[in-house]
Amino acid sequence: MIDHILSVLIFFPAVAAVFGFIIHKDSMRAYGVAVSVIEFALALWLWFAFDSNVSGMQFMELIPVVPSFGINYILGVDGISLFIIILAAFFTLIGIASLTDTKNVKNMIITLLFLQMTMVGVFAALDAIIFYVFWELSLVPMLYIIGAWGGPLRIYASVKFFLYTFAGSLVMLVGMLFMAYFYYQATGVWSFAILDWYRLILPESFQLWLFAAFFIGFAIKVPMFPFHTWLPYAHGQAPTIGSVILAAILLKMGTYAFIRFSLPLFPDASVFYMYPIAILAIIMIIYTAMVAYAQEDVKQVVAYSSVSHMGVIILGTFALNVEGISGSIFLMIAHGVVSGALFLLVGVIYDRRHTKMMDQFGGLAHVMPRYATIFGIMLMASVGMPLTINFVGEFLSLLGFYQQSHTLTLLAGVAIIVGAIYMLAAYKKMFFGEITKDENRNLKDVNKRELLALIPLSIITIWLGVYPKPVLGPINNSVESIVQLMHDKATSVEAKIRIPNVIEGIVITRTPAGEAH
Repeated sequence: MIDHILSVLIFFPAVAAVFGFIIHKDSMRAYGVAVSVIEFALALWLWFAFDSNVSGMQFMELIPVVPSFGINYILGVDGISLFIIILAAFFTLIGIASLTDTKNVKNMIITLLFLQMTMVGVFAALDAIIFYVFWELSLVPMLYIIGAWGGPLRIYASVKFFLYTFAGSLVMLVGMLFMAYFYYQATGVWSFAILDWYRLILPESFQLWLFAAFFIGFAIKVPMFPFHTWLPYAHGQAPTIGSVILAAILLKMGTYAFIRFSLPLFPDASVFYMYPIAILAIIMIIYTAMVAYAQEDVKQVVAYSSVSHMGVIILGTFALNVEGISGSIFLMIAHGVVSGALFLLVGVIYDRRHTKMMDQFGGLAHVMPRYATIFGIMLMASVGMPLTINFVGEFLSLLGFYQQSHTLTLLAGVAIIVGAIYMLAAYKKMFFGEITKDENRNLKDVNKRELLALIPLSIITIWLGVYPKPVLGPINNSVESIVQLMHDKATSVEAKIRIPNVIEGIVITRTPAGEAH
C-alpha cells in the first residue's frame, strides 16, 4: 500500500464520510475518532517511510485523466508538504475528538472528513488542475461548517469567505491556463504537471503578469493585507472546530502555494515583487497587531493575532533563501499548532460561560489552574518565546530576510513585540486579579477529553522549540532544491544575486558594495 499511500490518505476520509451516512448518530463520534486515528497513523507511516536525505518528490503516483491536454492525476510529497499533511491529519483527529455536544454532530463529522480529503489533496497534488480542484472543493465544507454551526452573522461570514476565495481562485486558474499554453508553445505538448513547468524559463515580462495572477489567488487565501477582511468574520462566526481547522491548515494553503508555484516558476518576478510584498507583510504584522490590541472579544484577539503571524511567514517566504523559506515552512507548522490550540482554548471557556468577552472574566487562574497553565504556554509560544516552536520559525524567517534588508527586518522584529503586548494584556484581563463575576467562581477546570487534545499540542510546542531538527531537516533539504532551481532559472543579474547558489554549499551573496562573492 505504500506505493499508493498518498491516494489512501486523500480518499480514505471521503469514503469513510460516505459510509458515515449509514452510521447511527449515537455511534458517530466513536466512528469519526476511529477513522481519524487510522488516517493519522497512515500520515505517521508516511513520515516513517519518508527518506529525509532525499530532497525531491517521493511516493509519486501518475494516472492519466485527460492526456490529450496534459491533465493527469499526479501526486507526490517532499519535505515542504510532508509535515503539513501530518498536521492536517492530526488536527482533524483533535477536532473530532474534542467536539462538544453541538447540534447534529453526525453531519459535522461527515463534513470534517470531506474537508480532510480536500486539505490532503491540495498538499499532495503535483498537477495544477488536480491542485485547483482540491483547492476549490475545500471551500464547500468550510462554507457549510460556518453557515450551519456559526454565530448570528454566520451566513454573511460564510458567503464573504466563499466569494473572496472563489474570486481569487478564478484569477489563479487563468494563470494556470497561460502556463500550460506557454509549455505547449515551448514543447509542442500540453502539460499541467508542476514539475514540467519547473523546466520552463519565461521572459521576465511574462513572469510579472503570471506572478500577479497567482498572487491574487494565494494572497486572498493567506489572507494578506488588504485582502484579509473576510478572515475576522469567518473566525468570529465559525464554531470552535471551524476556527481551529481554518487557522491550523486552510490558511497554510496560500503560503504553501507561494513556495510550490510562485517562487520556482517566476524567480525574476519574485525578486521584482520582493520588497512590495515584504512591505505588505510588515503592514500585516503591525496593523493587525494593533487591531488585536483593541479587541474585547478574546476570539477576535486570537484571529487578528493569526493574521499578524502569517505576515512573518510571508516575510520569510520572500527572503528567497534557504534560511528564510525553511523558517517560513517551519513557522507554518508552528502557527498551525499554536493558533489551533489557542482557538481550542477559547472554545473551552466559551462552552462554560457562553461568552468570549474578556471583561466577563478575570481571576480564572484561581478556579481553572490547569487551563491557565496551558493557555500561558501557548501564549508564550505565540509571542515567540525562546524554547517554544514559534521562536524557531520566526528567528529563521527574520534571519533569512535580514540578508535582503536590514531595515525592513528590524521593523518587522520590533513590530512582533506588539504581539507580546496584546497577548499579555489579554492574559492579564482573563486570568489575573480577583474574581469579580459570580458566574466564574465555580467554573470547572479542563476535563480529560479536553486535556487529551491540549496536552499533545503543549508537548509539541515545547519539543520542537527545543529540538526542531526532526522536522527542520527534511524541510531544509527540499528548500535547498527549490532555491537552487530558482537561482538556475533566474535571468536577471539582480535575481542571480538575490537568490543564493547552494550547490555544494556555495552561497552567492551581495557584499556591501553590491558585488557578488
